Amino acid sequence: MAQGTDAARTVILTVDDDPGVSRAVARDLRRRYGETYRIVRAESGESALEALRELKLRGDLVAVILADYRMPQMNGIEFLEQALDVYPGARRVLLTAYADTNAAIDAINVIDLDHYLLKPWDPPEEKLYPVVDDLLEAWRTSDYRPVPACKVVGHRWSARSSDVREFLARNQVPYRWYSSDTPEGQRLLSAAGQDGQRLPLVITPDGTPLVEPDDPDLAAHVGLATTPTAEFYDLVVIGGGPAGLGAAVYGASEGLRTVLVERSATGGQAGQSSRIENYLGFPDGVSGGQLTERARRQAAKFGAEILTTREVTGLEVAGASRTIRFSDGSAISSHAVILATGVSYRELRAPGLEGLTGCGVFYGSSLTEASSCQGQDVYIVGGANSAGQAAMYLARGAKSVTILVRGPSLAASMSHYLIQQIEEAPNITVHTGTVVEAAHGSDHLEQLTLRDVESGHTELVDAQWMFVFIGAAPLTDWLEGTVLRDPRGFIVAGPDMTPDGQPPADWELDRPPYHLETNVPGVFVAGDARAESAKRVASAVGEGAMAVMLVHRYLEQS
Repeated sequence: MAQGTDAARTVILTVDDDPGVSRAVARDLRRRYGETYRIVRAESGESALEALRELKLRGDLVAVILADYRMPQMNGIEFLEQALDVYPGARRVLLTAYADTNAAIDAINVIDLDHYLLKPWDPPEEKLYPVVDDLLEAWRTSDYRPVPACKVVGHRWSARSSDVREFLARNQVPYRWYSSDTPEGQRLLSAAGQDGQRLPLVITPDGTPLVEPDDPDLAAHVGLATTPTAEFYDLVVIGGGPAGLGAAVYGASEGLRTVLVERSATGGQAGQSSRIENYLGFPDGVSGGQLTERARRQAAKFGAEILTTREVTGLEVAGASRTIRFSDGSAISSHAVILATGVSYRELRAPGLEGLTGCGVFYGSSLTEASSCQGQDVYIVGGANSAGQAAMYLARGAKSVTILVRGPSLAASMSHYLIQQIEEAPNITVHTGTVVEAAHGSDHLEQLTLRDVESGHTELVDAQWMFVFIGAAPLTDWLEGTVLRDPRGFIVAGPDMTPDGQPPADWELDRPPYHLETNVPGVFVAGDARAESAKRVASAVGEGAMAVMLVHRYLEQS
């Protein structure tokens, strides 16, 4: 049985819709673990998720979650999958009847299920406790061992406060949020000698107060790697989205000394997605956060370095060496480079919007703000998959979700499965042929002026939350003059550079460029930054892996 000073606040959670079974599981768990762990029980998936979110906000730890498979509204597998977003390190157990064992076996792949138990589990000394003992031991020795959390004090309508929360969440850094106008927030401000005029205040686990920290400073204080351990590598991957993570996993696993450089947080746009349902191998979908965290751990397991908050400003070629320059003037070099810089959401141009970014107006999902949208009216601008995924996620708690689309329908840019889900959602409305004419509000978004593109008729609506997904621009300006790009800034590679069968004018090798190779030999591109790419997670991961294969071919012939 587990012992230790940090077990007192650690939770074992059980959920079963049968009150008798729920009480019996909790009773047996308390009898064995009650002195060192807190046993929390729930009787529905929704109430269990609410309990997990409350525990997360308080900074409590959850070691093991036991869930019954056959629950109405939300079965055990669906619950455990959502619980992954809140406590990805908790060990997961499914309670099943004999007839449900096939579902439990499938869940091992779908949600990384750790164990399934057949009911009844009597006697617990033989069928329950040995399993839980092993899971607790595995949890304590895992990457999710208890760690102190940062404290973030900010204001609801502070753009930088929102950015800091998003940065910490996407980098899997535990934190607790305190509004600056609450007693606890005031106490923390006073202890740090602050009056609340400069927010956010971040207090690191060692007690260091950081006032309005920028991302590099914050990263350095919360344990994220920001400095390379070497000056020369076999492979530098620039960008930590699906393409970059895929390249890092395959590069490191195949023996290349690999470093991945990310300017903000791994995952890219996909990492902000609430639910990806058309990715191979996840029939029930997977959140961008789950997929990103698994890929990051996988890359690190194979030995890839992952650097965050490092902005790349230049690429230089000197013989067989490719040098990457950072904004702080430092540099690293390598034999080969994979450009997986991805894209960023385009900004919506309308009067009043610029000053409200982060104060009710957000680009991308900004999932840390989703809890604040409970019971509110939410507007989403855009008609592609990212907009549809955000709409479905926010509709779980919002009073209403309105999707604004400039075009005549969603069919031109959104997957069919998402369109069907949106049509079936009772609190989602789609307004086609509609654009945002203006935004209104003092310190936060309060109203929107909407315009019908055909009639020109305008309408003023109350709105406190708007999420914008209106296309994306490649993050490639720093490559100007070095790497060939198309008029929109996307990187041209392989056959797209040689439409007439002739290599680029500055190409110096006897062979033609490889499929994902740019006009600079040894520099490859993968994912959304590539011209004419598929803009799908699966294709980005595949291109990352394929780019590594071509890197090997390049190194063999160099």
